Amino acid sequence: MLMRTDPFRELDRLTQQLLNTAGTWSRPTAMPMDAYREGEEYVIALDLPGVSRDAIDIDVERNMLTVKAERRPVTKAEDVQVELSERPLGVFSRQLVLADALDTERIKADYDAGVLTLRIPIAERAKPRKVTIGGSSTRTEISG
Repeated sequence: MLMRTDPFRELDRLTQQLLNTAGTWSRPTAMPMDAYREGEEYVIALDLPGVSRDAIDIDVERNMLTVKAERRPVTKAEDVQVELSERPLGVFSRQLVLADALDTERIKADYDAGVLTLRIPIAERAKPRKVTIGGSSTRTEISG
């Protein structure tokens, strides 16, 4: 149901975690995700803790799903001195090629507790169905 578009994405993600680099709009950081089928839907769950709902952008063009989000720094008062800052900031993005068996016209998105959940229904044309056999069951004798 899902195909990865960049074989080096996981290597980039690990490198960015080790180097603690922030993503930019031209080079966003990958966001962790799970993808699975649940009944008649395909579910994609993306971790975006600390990202506000209005900083998430979801686009679908044909069968390409793009999710972008930005975690901005929290504004602090003037007299605050930061002792430790480990939470990554910047731009996060994920692009997924969706199979033709998914109905991209009816994607539902929900954001709760820092997890963006996308539910994509399986297209009717991809569901198993019975095919009836046409024609008559009578035999005709041909004489010559």
